[in-house]
Amino acid sequence: MDFGFSEEQEAAREAAKGAFAHVAVDAVPSPALSPGKVADDFDRDLWGRLTQADLLGLTVPARHGGAGLDAVALCLVLREAGRVLARVPLVETGAAALTLAEYGSDELCARLLPRIARGELALTVAGQGASGHERPELAVSARPSSEGNGDGNGNGGGDWVLEGVQTAVPWGRTADLIVVPAHTADGRPLLAVLAPGATSGGVTLDEQASTNGEPYARLRLDAVRVPAGDVIEDAAAPAHLQRLLTTGTCALALGLGSKVLEMTSAYVSGREQFGFPVATFQAVAVQSADRYIDLRAMEATLWQAAWRLDPAEVAVAKMWASDGVRRVVQTAQHLHGGMGADTDYPLHRFHAWAKQWELSYGSAAAHEGALGELLAAREPA
Repeated sequence: MDFGFSEEQEAAREAAKGAFAHVAVDAVPSPALSPGKVADDFDRDLWGRLTQADLLGLTVPARHGGAGLDAVALCLVLREAGRVLARVPLVETGAAALTLAEYGSDELCARLLPRIARGELALTVAGQGASGHERPELAVSARPSSEGNGDGNGNGGGDWVLEGVQTAVPWGRTADLIVVPAHTADGRPLLAVLAPGATSGGVTLDEQASTNGEPYARLRLDAVRVPAGDVIEDAAAPAHLQRLLTTGTCALALGLGSKVLEMTSAYVSGREQFGFPVATFQAVAVQSADRYIDLRAMEATLWQAAWRLDPAEVAVAKMWASDGVRRVVQTAQHLHGGMGADTDYPLHRFHAWAKQWELSYGSAAAHEGALGELLAAREPA
């Protein structure tokens, strides 16, 4: 069997390398230099380059103007994004497009997917704070509007009313659309596509700052009406979206970790002590080798998760990504010595972003618990 990437997937990776080649990590705003949020908006210039490279339509079906590729292709692009700490909602937009194509109505797909492919819509997703086995839809309730034309159970075209709070929404104040997981009175999960500026009211977006300085938002919904056409009622959609986002975060962490190990290898090879390169010292070589093993494990579990999108495989990938990227940046900090703490050197930026992605969509411990629950629920063979 051929386990290599397809020509289309390889082409997407090469296009991503070209698009991200212009991003200078030294120019990425640093939370160490300016505490709190480091920018008011995502990198619109980079967003434009991604549009020109046809990467925003990567996961949009061909009938809607995209490339029609899968989660593996998206993760190949995200790995390149992680290497340069790209400040764009690429994982959220790509995962939302895949979920829309899989579960959205024909009308909703026709209305949104072509605009996503053209770079006209930047999407984000609420629920990043959910970890492991937690269900992000439980933070927001959804009920059919009493003024709608439906049957009172959310069927027949009536509006929905959303109430609740979601915290830590990436780029929540600047994204064009927010995909909000919610649940009905009987516990059925659904997804609502919300355009904050187009609602009749009841949407509050309070500013929050993340570990890496990206501007997040606390989303409060007070009886917000959402048209039935903007709601995905398939109960499988929220979990599918969460798995895509978690897997995409693993790809970002892999890209970051790979770049940091390259920086560390270059530094210890060039720095000398007692007349010898530091890289020739046994303790340095062993630590570097251990981090290389971490990265290979992160990579193997990532592609398994992206290929299958199985809950257990995603949990394993996130466990490795969370623990692995933390060990990589900690070892890099140690081997760089005082240089690693110098804010003129970019390593501290990678450290902040690594911590953000380590905890996004669940820490290693949270996914260990989720994996245990999944295994315990399975019947013995």
